[in-house]
Amino acid sequence: MIGGRILGDLGADVIKIEPPGGSPSRIAPYYKNLPDPEKSLYWFSYNMNKRGVTLDIKKSEGQEVFKRLVKTADVVIESFDVGVMEQLGIGYDDLCEVKPDIILTSVTPFGQNGPKAHYKGCDLVAWASGGYLYLCGDPERPPVWISFPQASLHAGAEAASGTMAAVWHRNRTGEGQQVDVSMQECSVSPSFNAPEMWDLNKLEFQRSSKGINIGNKGVRVTVVWPCKDGFVTFIAQGGVDPFLNSIRGLVRWMSDEGMTDDWFDSIDWAEDYNASRLVQDKVDRAEEVFSKFFMTKTKNELYEEGALKRRVLIAPISTTEDIRHNKQLQSRGFWVNMDHSELNESIVYPGPFVKLNNNPLLFRCRAPLIGEHNFEIYETRLGMSKNEIAMLKDAGVI
Repeated sequence: MIGGRILGDLGADVIKIEPPGGSPSRIAPYYKNLPDPEKSLYWFSYNMNKRGVTLDIKKSEGQEVFKRLVKTADVVIESFDVGVMEQLGIGYDDLCEVKPDIILTSVTPFGQNGPKAHYKGCDLVAWASGGYLYLCGDPERPPVWISFPQASLHAGAEAASGTMAAVWHRNRTGEGQQVDVSMQECSVSPSFNAPEMWDLNKLEFQRSSKGINIGNKGVRVTVVWPCKDGFVTFIAQGGVDPFLNSIRGLVRWMSDEGMTDDWFDSIDWAEDYNASRLVQDKVDRAEEVFSKFFMTKTKNELYEEGALKRRVLIAPISTTEDIRHNKQLQSRGFWVNMDHSELNESIVYPGPFVKLNNNPLLFRCRAPLIGEHNFEIYETRLGMSKNEIAMLKDAGVI
């Protein structure tokens, strides 16, 4: 769904096809916790800037209507299991007979070919098979799944990117094509450096949790630190700038407030805390001092005094609530109020993901209700009569 949403945000006229009665993706959470497919917040989020029709493409009449829609389209995006479109008589070759330069973008767990092409899969399977799951979680515990459909989002974004490249190619050559998107491959791409490190150095990346390994001895330093009201990110490293200037700024602040001791004050941050000379015992002891200081401050205090005034490389880790009230995002007009007349109120959405000087991106419409644009699309775009539309509806086709 996110691939179509991205193209819609960029100005494309996207028509979302659902089966009669609504898509199975109209899932929880729901608006005000009212279990109603018309109030799915998941659906709201991923289907903005789309018009919606209902159509049963498993029925022969539905397949004929679908082909009529294809004649008017530039691109078809689908996420059925491999071979389903062909079995229904609306695969890529079938659609080329309808519109020779059509672009069909197919998103599947493992792509259109290969030994696993016909395997079923979900977001967790894709994240695991792409190797990224191995890098998530605490090093001393089993891997954990990111609490978000990350593989699906990557695949949708890559589908939108591949689709635009195919459209560009067609505009230059007149040739359509099938864009084959594998969720597994899209889950490999965010960690391109991990396969590279294995091929070149036979080094297996490990789960880092709240820390990372630095230096040629693999000393582990903390990156995520708890503070008074949440977490901040900071790397306690010296040696050279910008790390040296950062850690010295933090240490001066700690000293000003009496939060250091003689041993801590004796550390030479340029030499003793150079990544190539670090030893784990010293890091562990110093981090106990840093940790106690962080717990006396809020995220905002560490950011305002530490980052902005003392030039410390420290940043708050934002929660969803923090992001919603972020002044930077507000100043750029990132949050957009979208009218939901069917709910008698408006809902705030994240705005367009890019800003273009010569083509401002504006949200145009909320996600469609079930079959909301049936008459608009079938009558105006396909030239169907009201009687024909009514007959298709009675037959359960739309």
